Amino acid sequence: MKVERTNNELLIRIPGNLTSSRIQSIMDYLRYEELTADSRATEEDLNNLISKAKRGRWDRIKKEIGL
Repeated sequence: MKVERTNNELLIRIPGNLTSSRIQSIMDYLRYEELTADSRATEEDLNNLISKAKRGRWDRIKKEIGL
């Protein structure tokens, strides 16, 4: 692996023998890091959001199955 830094980019060269699924996993993680780099959300904020999403999902499921 070779890493080069330019003015505003980081270039990473990796061997061609890695499987595309492994490369995609790495790219997904890097994208996550890019998207969350400036986030000021706390763990409590995230837990509240997850709780609301799960509650909404359960309400939809109950409605669909007639509970």
